[in-house]
Amino acid sequence: MAGKTAIEWTDATWNPVTGCTEVSPGCDNCYARTFAERFKGVPNHPYEQGFDLRLWPNRIGLPLTWRSHKRIFVNSMSDLFHRDIPDDFILQVFEVMVKADWHIFQVLTKRPNRLVRLVPKITERIQSISGVSEEWPRHIWLGVSVETIQYDWRVQYLRSVPAAVRFISAEPLLGPLTGIDLSGIHWLIAGGESGWHHRKCDPDWVRELLNICQISGTAFFFKQWGGAHPKSGGRLLDGRTWDELPSEHYGERVK
Repeated sequence: MAGKTAIEWTDATWNPVTGCTEVSPGCDNCYARTFAERFKGVPNHPYEQGFDLRLWPNRIGLPLTWRSHKRIFVNSMSDLFHRDIPDDFILQVFEVMVKADWHIFQVLTKRPNRLVRLVPKITERIQSISGVSEEWPRHIWLGVSVETIQYDWRVQYLRSVPAAVRFISAEPLLGPLTGIDLSGIHWLIAGGESGWHHRKCDPDWVRELLNICQISGTAFFFKQWGGAHPKSGGRLLDGRTWDELPSEHYGERVK
């Protein structure tokens, strides 16, 4: 269960796990939960269990069957570092990412403390597969969600991970991120909240993030203003779109 997606900063989604639990205010109006709960109780539907956590071992090898290059958002319907996902299952997901090196994998979490605890195991598994001492393949990107400045501690954890590309998803952006430190961060995605109970995103919060990114040399991607529906408010910031990505050299921005 994966493939095409309407998410602007990726090409495909891959969900070897579905379902999650709330950990912070950014989860309050979770799009994944809203979607999954719609099908709770429908016999034989992939979300028959609603948004309860479920492992899908039969999906682990899916990226290996996609021969053309894709940017793949890992677990768009869950969090790979949820406490109830066994360590070995996470390591199996990383095995596939290492082997499918013609793709770029974008792993986003609100639980970077568990990620950091698993880094030694992940690094050992990566090295056993690749046969080299490289700590983290360049095609596996790691990111954290930061919806308000109260959660910028997640960035501190992220900085300690030996990933070639580290990124922040400031979506839904629920307040100003004044003072956020982007050292060691290669990419920042910002966006407002969508859904019937969406909270307003102040344009000045986004402008401030753009300015911080330009000063720090961090690529900036503005996804949406949000609204009742994901596309309601459009994507223009002061008359233009911002679609920067970290380049292949990871020290430059691609516009």
